[in-house]
Amino acid sequence: MKVVVGYSGGLDTSVIVPWLKENYNADVVCMSGHVGQREGLDGLEEKALARGAVEFYGEDLRHEFVEDFVWPTLKIGAVYGRKYLLGTAMARPILGKRQVEIAKAVGADALAHGCTGKGNDQVRFELTYAALAPDLRVVAPWREWDLKSREDAVQYARARNIQLEGIDEEKLYSRDENLWHISHEGGPLEDPGYEPEESMFLWTVSPELAPDKPEAVEVSFEAGVPVAVNGKARNAVELLEECNDIAARNGVGRADLVENRLVGMKSRGVYETPGGTLLYKAIKDLESITIDREAEGLKDQMADRWANMLYEGRWWTSEREALQAMSDVLSRNVTGSVKLKLFKGSCVVTARTSPVSLYDEDLASFGGSTKYDQADASGFIRLFGLPTRAAARQKRGTHELDEEISQLISEFADAG
Repeated sequence: MKVVVGYSGGLDTSVIVPWLKENYNADVVCMSGHVGQREGLDGLEEKALARGAVEFYGEDLRHEFVEDFVWPTLKIGAVYGRKYLLGTAMARPILGKRQVEIAKAVGADALAHGCTGKGNDQVRFELTYAALAPDLRVVAPWREWDLKSREDAVQYARARNIQLEGIDEEKLYSRDENLWHISHEGGPLEDPGYEPEESMFLWTVSPELAPDKPEAVEVSFEAGVPVAVNGKARNAVELLEECNDIAARNGVGRADLVENRLVGMKSRGVYETPGGTLLYKAIKDLESITIDREAEGLKDQMADRWANMLYEGRWWTSEREALQAMSDVLSRNVTGSVKLKLFKGSCVVTARTSPVSLYDEDLASFGGSTKYDQADASGFIRLFGLPTRAAARQKRGTHELDEEISQLISEFADAG
C-alpha cells in the first residue's frame, strides 16, 4: 500500500508516518505545501525521510493560493461568523488538491491527513479528496489509533526513538499560518472568559504600542482584485505581504471569536489577519461607488453563502463555480483606489476614487442641480407609498366595521 500524507513536520504528522508503516505496512510519501508559513519548507524533507517516508514533495503554492483562493474570497466579501476571514479554510482545498495530484502521479492507493476528529479540517480535506479522487482510500489516524492526546503522541515517538528536534513538545497553542493569517487555538483559549496574553500574538503589534502617528496607505483594485499599494504595482504575493507589514505594525487585524464548528461544537479562536483586514475595508468601500444598490445586496447574500461553502469544505463544487462566476460579473467595475488611515488598531477609509464611479456629484449635491428636479420626488413618494396607503385604508375600514358590529351587539343586549 502506498499512502500520500499531508505533512507539516509537526508532532502529529511526525508520528503518523511510522504509524502508517506499522499498521498498514505502507510506503509513505510526504507532501508539504508552502502557502506562506514563515518557516516555509525548510528542513521538512530531512524530517520526513528520517521518520520513514520513502519520498518527499515540497510544493511552493503561494501564488496559486493568493490568486485562486484568497482573491476570489476577498472579491466576494465572505466573512464567517461575523469576524473570521477564513484563512485556514482557504488553504485546505489547495493543499488537498496538490496532495491528490501527487498521489495520482506516484500511483498511491490512499491519502492520509493529521486532522483530529473534532475539527473542521478533516471535512475540508476529505471533501477535496472526494471531489478530485473519489477512488482513493482515506486514512485518518486520529480517528483510528489509541492515542488520545499530545502527550500520548510524544510517548509514542520516544518509544520508537523518533527524534522530535524542532518540535515544541509543550506548546501552549495550536496554530495555523499562511500568507493570509495566523490562528491561535487551544490551551488557555479554551476558556472563552480568558483574556489572551500579549505574548501570544506573533504578527501584530499591540495597538497600545503601535506608532503614535497615523500611517496612510492607498490600495488600488482592478475588477475587484488588488493590484497596487501606494501607487506601486505588485504581484499577488508581494502585495499581500506588504499589506500585512503595514497593518501589523499599526496593530490592525486582530479578531477574537467563538465560532460554530461544522461538526457541531463551539470553539474559540484568535486570529491575526492584518493585510486581509485592510483589504476588506478597502474593497467594501470601493464597491460603494462602483456597484448599484441591488447588485450590492445580491453580493452580500452571495458572500454569506460563500463563507459557509468555504468554511464547510465545499470548494470543489459547482456551487462555488457558480458563485464565483456571479461575483466576477458583479465586480467587473470594482476598479479604483481607496485611501485609508491606520492608527493604533483602527483602520479608517479617508477617500475613494474610481474611473467608473456611479457617484454623481451634481445629483448628490445639496445645492442646485442641473440633472435633478426636486419636484419629481412628490410623484415618486406617492407611488412608493401606495401599498402603505392601501393597507391603511383597509385597516381603517375594517376597524369601522368592527365598531358597527359591536354597537349592534350592544343594542341587542340592551333590548333583552
